[in-house]
Amino acid sequence: MNGYRLVQPRYGAKRSGTAVLIYVTEDFSDSLRVKADPGTHPASDVYPVLKLNAARDFQTGIYGYKVMTSTFARVAPGWPIAKVSFSSQEWCGLVYHHLIPRAGRIGGIFHSYFDGEADGRDDLPMPDGGVMEDAVPILIRGWMGEWQPRGATRTAPFLPSLLRSRLEHRPLAWGQARIARAAAPSRVTVPAGAFKVETWIVAEQGGRTVTYSVESDPPYRLVRWTADDGEEASLLGSDRLRYWEMNGPGGEKWLKNLGLEAR
Repeated sequence: MNGYRLVQPRYGAKRSGTAVLIYVTEDFSDSLRVKADPGTHPASDVYPVLKLNAARDFQTGIYGYKVMTSTFARVAPGWPIAKVSFSSQEWCGLVYHHLIPRAGRIGGIFHSYFDGEADGRDDLPMPDGGVMEDAVPILIRGWMGEWQPRGATRTAPFLPSLLRSRLEHRPLAWGQARIARAAAPSRVTVPAGAFKVETWIVAEQGGRTVTYSVESDPPYRLVRWTADDGEEASLLGSDRLRYWEMNGPGGEKWLKNLGLEAR
């Protein structure tokens, strides 16, 4: 669990907020594409996933945004994506969107309060070597070995995040991105401290460029990311917690380990 100081561009201004990245492993049902409760599915239908819940909270004038993306990557070579789901809540209304890859295609469903985007479906290809932006914070951490060697650069099919699709009111479509990893580690300093990091640059053709700084040694935390559109996040604190058991009164005290405060 990692807490971040967030700068989120919205409505032509840089908004201050917080972000939390939560990584947790769980069993997943392949048929239903939801968390599999023990003993309720045949073994052939269940596999482990690493779930990344990426939550953002930022204010836009009088009202705030609460958004979260859940990315479910199968614990297998290449981290094949089992599902990506997204929701946004703000005073104007609600949005929900999910994507499920199956048999070489990506099916999606979305619901929105915006006229012209109310209810719809996605049907996209899943190209070989395709990279979903929502999966990048999993891929670059290197838990299954190097995703890409130091000093290497490649161009790959690239699908922008569900968050960006929503904020830009842009239909999802594959493009291309240049993915580069720095030839040597460097050091960065953030509120959580000084870290030796691996630097990754993901430059979307016709889109934005994001620089990620990932801790060089375990637990390979994402220490910072910055984008040329003004988005920025810096690590405030980190801990390994069974957070789902900390929902009683008093559990708020653990937020300070993440550099966050209770509401």
